[in-house]
Amino acid sequence: MAVQFTAAEVQAIAALAQLELTPGEVELFARQLSEFLGYAAEVQAVDTTGVTPTTYVASSQGADRPDELSPSLERDAALDNAPDPVRDAGLFRVPRVIG
Repeated sequence: MAVQFTAAEVQAIAALAQLELTPGEVELFARQLSEFLGYAAEVQAVDTTGVTPTTYVASSQGADRPDELSPSLERDAALDNAPDPVRDAGLFRVPRVIG
């Protein structure tokens, strides 16, 4: 069963995401969302009887390693690279980004 998105549904989703869409974008996204859900329905319709479920999608071989302590940069050396350090507190001072 194909799912068809209407322009109103796309505009409602865009409003939730605080997006302003042009009429062309609304039409494009309605078509793309419908195609995507149609494809998802096709994938769900595949008969997987007798297929053993996969426990892990990706192999953990080589990806996981134990945590090991290693020397790090001394505080004074790190602060030497800062444009405006607060040495007595051991902090980097950065410009304010949230008003």
